[in-house]
Amino acid sequence: MVRTLEEMASVGARKLRDKAASISASWTAAKPRMKTGYATMPFGATRKANYDRGIDAATHRTDPEKWARNWPAKMRE
Repeated sequence: MVRTLEEMASVGARKLRDKAASISASWTAAKPRMKTGYATMPFGATRKANYDRGIDAATHRTDPEKWARNWPAKMRE
């Protein structure tokens, strides 16, 4: 029996909901690496400082319902 795209999307959304906290924690843990990597770019001090402030202020969010709406549409393209 082959599942419909909507059924597959429902399973995917549930898995995303289950992993959302872990994904966000990993993203937060990666902030220092993001800033270190950006610091190696040939940009000026002001741009680098603005990036660092932006990364410090940023939060990661997941939206399983949005993902479940968009994924079937993408798979039909």
